[in-house]
Amino acid sequence: MKEGARATASRLALMAVPLAFFALFFAYPVAAIVGRGIKTDEGWQFGRIGEVLTRPDIADVLWFTTWQACASTALTLLIALPGAYVFARFEFPGKQLLRAVVTVPFVLPTVVVGTAFLALVGRGGLLDELWGVRLDTTVWAILLAHVFFNYAVVVRTVGGLWAQLDPRQEEAARVLGAGRFAAWRRVTLPALGPAVAAAALMVFLFTFTSFGVVQILGGPSYATLEVEVYRQTAQLLDLPTAAVLTMVQFVAVGLILAVHAWTVRRRETALRLVDPARTAHRPSGPGQRALLGGVLLTVALLIVAPLVVLVERSLDAPGGYGFGFYRALQEVGAGGGTFLVPPLEAIWNSLQYALAATAIALLIGGLAAAALTRRGGRFVRGFDALLMLPLGVSAVTVGFGFLITLDEPPLDLRTSWILVPLAQALVGVPFVVRSMLPVLRAVDGRLREAAAVLGASPLRAWREVDLPLVRRALLIAAGFAFAVSLGEFGATVFIARPDRPTLPVAVARLLGRAGEMNYGQAMALSTILMLVCAVSLLLLERLRPDKTSGEF
Repeated sequence: MKEGARATASRLALMAVPLAFFALFFAYPVAAIVGRGIKTDEGWQFGRIGEVLTRPDIADVLWFTTWQACASTALTLLIALPGAYVFARFEFPGKQLLRAVVTVPFVLPTVVVGTAFLALVGRGGLLDELWGVRLDTTVWAILLAHVFFNYAVVVRTVGGLWAQLDPRQEEAARVLGAGRFAAWRRVTLPALGPAVAAAALMVFLFTFTSFGVVQILGGPSYATLEVEVYRQTAQLLDLPTAAVLTMVQFVAVGLILAVHAWTVRRRETALRLVDPARTAHRPSGPGQRALLGGVLLTVALLIVAPLVVLVERSLDAPGGYGFGFYRALQEVGAGGGTFLVPPLEAIWNSLQYALAATAIALLIGGLAAAALTRRGGRFVRGFDALLMLPLGVSAVTVGFGFLITLDEPPLDLRTSWILVPLAQALVGVPFVVRSMLPVLRAVDGRLREAAAVLGASPLRAWREVDLPLVRRALLIAAGFAFAVSLGEFGATVFIARPDRPTLPVAVARLLGRAGEMNYGQAMALSTILMLVCAVSLLLLERLRPDKTSGEF
């Protein structure tokens, strides 16, 4: 009993900081926005909820938001799972560079993603020029763009665990007579279940709240909840309708997370994890070489092609191909007076913000993942769901909420630089938790018990047992947190100071102004953002511990 009480106290201590962080910087701003929408001087106007939800146009938005998210998630898993296997188990030239490349789309502002994809599937795009096929203003353009955006989520989340699974377990099943597919279905797939579920959850949440991609590629025919919240807030100034839609989004995400937590608990088991260097090998046989070729072709067509379009348009200056748009970024008056500083300074601003946000996300997410390592009751499951809510709540709501709540002492942060990293960390924390938790829960609890029997404190047991096993997952989590911080736009656009814009904010401001020069500079900044992300992720890939140490 004493030991159980100590474990409970340790878990509550680990949860204290994440709970305080989310209460102050997420729940409070969102509640303030919702309150302003459905509360008047006469009191709470809950009747507005029914009025909004019974409108035919809102019902259409709810239906499209749900089914396109389901379709996008299924298509992403179908296309990306083979890539996760290839990156986890195969060794081939350029693997680290390609792993960084597939992550780049995930950090690009969704407005830029939509614009780049439009160049491929819209009027005058690659498909139009080659085969006379146009997909813009169709749901297929939206679905393919979502796969482009979320491919790395599946590859890195599922592949991170897949690379550490002991292949001898599947080999043993084959020795006992199981075929290759049967052995994979009965041994490997159940072990990958939590990681696949975590990746599917993140993809669904991102597509459920899709904004820039749907707005550009879908045209006036399609709108998600996020697009409608923005329209009701910024264009129609209808805050009550926007507040109701935010509440609907919040409830829907809560239900999704509850179902996810229930299904994951039924599948989790202790796994035998090994050094990824022992599982990777060069592809052998026609089947494996064909799989590698198929994945490389998919990456080339779906991931690389839109990125190449960005580079090409950034170099297509009025006087011919060159660096004219890049040189214009050094001028204070770039963008027709849109910026108080040269847009090029947005690079340094973004790096500073992203590093600070990554540190915050690793601290908060690491504590939360450690607290969730062991199964718990409803309070613990609710805590797990809370950590994922920022992915399913409108970033527009969060950013606007920061402005109207964090404006009085002792939390008057509107003029402080830390406000941007705090908002970005809210999105980074779920990735840290989802990247580390499957590996932490896969660690055999008997190892910790043996360490405790030998006299190790809980902290030392975690340092000596868990940390060596989760170090790779920690690096993956850091990469995700850094990447999403670089590309976060929805909340940052409200709170970034005019003299310290981030790259996504600078791109959006340039895209919002007419003219070839503004568009070209936006493409140039987008290309810089793409290259900064690729270089950062490539460096992260090289920060693995020494393979000879037996740790990973």
